[in-house]
Amino acid sequence: MLGLWAVLTLTGVLYSVWQGYGGRAFAATLTAFAFFLLVTLLFAARGVEDRLASRFGASSGHLLGTAVFLAYLIYALGTNTFAFTRAVAVAALVLLPLALAASAARKPPGAWQDFATILFIWLAVKPLPNPWGWSLSHWLWPYPGGRLSYIFTVLLCVNIALACFLLLRRVNGVGYSIGWGHHWGFFIAASFIVFACIAIPLGQAIHFIQFDPQWSQLKSLPFVSVGILFFTAWPEEFLFRGLLQNLLSRASQSDLAGWWTASILFGFSHITNMGFPNWRYVILASIAGFFYGWTWRKTGSIFASALVHAAVDISWHFLFRTV
Repeated sequence: MLGLWAVLTLTGVLYSVWQGYGGRAFAATLTAFAFFLLVTLLFAARGVEDRLASRFGASSGHLLGTAVFLAYLIYALGTNTFAFTRAVAVAALVLLPLALAASAARKPPGAWQDFATILFIWLAVKPLPNPWGWSLSHWLWPYPGGRLSYIFTVLLCVNIALACFLLLRRVNGVGYSIGWGHHWGFFIAASFIVFACIAIPLGQAIHFIQFDPQWSQLKSLPFVSVGILFFTAWPEEFLFRGLLQNLLSRASQSDLAGWWTASILFGFSHITNMGFPNWRYVILASIAGFFYGWTWRKTGSIFASALVHAAVDISWHFLFRTV
């Protein structure tokens, strides 16, 4: 995981330098990004959360939350974008989920606080539409020109979710790991192929997508694919499969109910994409959620479902145009 983190961080540095970034603001942004990414990847190594919890106990979640807030302060002070209101907002983003998780310390997984925490984190990433066009992400991360706002918000929220559910709540069966298991290749390929056989004709029939390969963009395929996997597919699979589907299955005592409910909620979470309300997106995303959830159930890993998720998004990005 440390090696993967080093490669991804170095790639980001080289690309940023090539784009002309440098100086104190760049160094502060890189420091915050490297920390958030380090936590995101390090927890995918086997036994990391167990070691932290055994050494620091329940306070390990609060320590990680404190470190996340300090990383934001480094970014804000280093880029000269610090504002008291922003600092309070980030403190609330960190402290409120931790407080909810701590209040459910004696309850089994699937308590109402767990679902409230997931909802709070998701709304931080994708807030409800508003008539002013105001974006929390762009407001919190104004440098450089808001271009990294979504990535920073996603990484921040993943870090908070790790502190809440893997350290404080100690939820089992999340599958937050990067590895390869028996028959995973079959499950991943089958999930992607069957979904494609359903989604492509359906998407064209409801006039949502149109076949339009972007051959001129193939040179950017490796960078776009890595970005989709780690900053879209991985966080969403962690939230909707590793946490939501997992906890819904526990609360309802039914794997099937948790799977279907999480898939439908995953679909509805995309209702604001490309215009509100986008029911065509909801339909296709719900169907996709069924296949992602099936892959997670079969493998027990969000890495496997994230690979299917990323393959779908990458194929859509390069082979189809949204109508």
